[in-house]
Amino acid sequence: MTATLDAPSTAAASERREPPRKLPLWRRVWRDRVMLLLALPGLLYFLVFHYGPLFGYVVAFKDYQPYIGFVDSPWVGLQNFVSVFADPGVWNALGNTLKITITQLVLFFPAPIALALLLNSVLNDKVRRFVQSVVYLPHFIGWVIIVSVFQQILGGAGALPSFLESIGLPRYDMMTDPDVFPLLVTLQVIWKDAGWATIIFLAALLSIDQGLYEAAAMDGAGRWRRLWHVTLPGIVPIIVLLLILNLGSILSVGFEQILLQRDNVGPEAGEVLDTFVYFNGVKDGQWGAAAAVGLVKTIVGTALVLGANKVAHLFGHEGVYRGADK
Repeated sequence: MTATLDAPSTAAASERREPPRKLPLWRRVWRDRVMLLLALPGLLYFLVFHYGPLFGYVVAFKDYQPYIGFVDSPWVGLQNFVSVFADPGVWNALGNTLKITITQLVLFFPAPIALALLLNSVLNDKVRRFVQSVVYLPHFIGWVIIVSVFQQILGGAGALPSFLESIGLPRYDMMTDPDVFPLLVTLQVIWKDAGWATIIFLAALLSIDQGLYEAAAMDGAGRWRRLWHVTLPGIVPIIVLLLILNLGSILSVGFEQILLQRDNVGPEAGEVLDTFVYFNGVKDGQWGAAAAVGLVKTIVGTALVLGANKVAHLFGHEGVYRGADK
């Protein structure tokens, strides 16, 4: 009887029990000190090389002179932006940048997805690991070597023009053809980075519940239907995430790669915004104009990421982030 009477009082006491107090900040820092120390190098990297240089955009609003510094250089307001947008070279570089970016979005972006699907379909683990190792290797090769390899294959004295001449066709130097320059640099990016970019897609494929494949097979779905209805929907969130992030760098197409080949096709076809900033800002000393171009690139990239992320939310995808109320 006593136990029966005590039960309600015990339940009431547990309901009145106060929630555990939140630990002070310094205690939480001490508790997680090992994880914080592990994250510190990455945090310092972003602070020094990404967030710190943002203060340099003040040059876009000044007639910056390196010998007198940021503080003493006179303010010119928006004059640098006016001169930049009035320069035909900027619009030519912008057009070339967009051509290359669109070509890479159409041809390069699907390449790692297709390669990851092919690797995932290989049943033999040894073969799959060997192929993965081979396709990863070009990522670690510098652009100087890659451009040289393409020059030896597609250049005027390369293997392809010599083969065409041997079968009675005219020699064709793809490395100096301005009309196919966006396609050329895209092929180079595919050869260099498609294998490396499969890592994240392969990880996403491994996270798909294998029970879904078994259920689809029991329902009579063949390999292609399982691919369309199970595999692709399973990696759609990663595809959307990477697509949004790629839109953020739509005005950057690889400085070193373009710089090495710019003179082969001429500035009319080979000048992009990154090389324009280099030649006008670093070599010619137009620091304000170069900083103005960089600031516009940053603003446009940020706006594209935010806009694309909002569109992804409208279609029911997570995107890059969700609001705090989601």
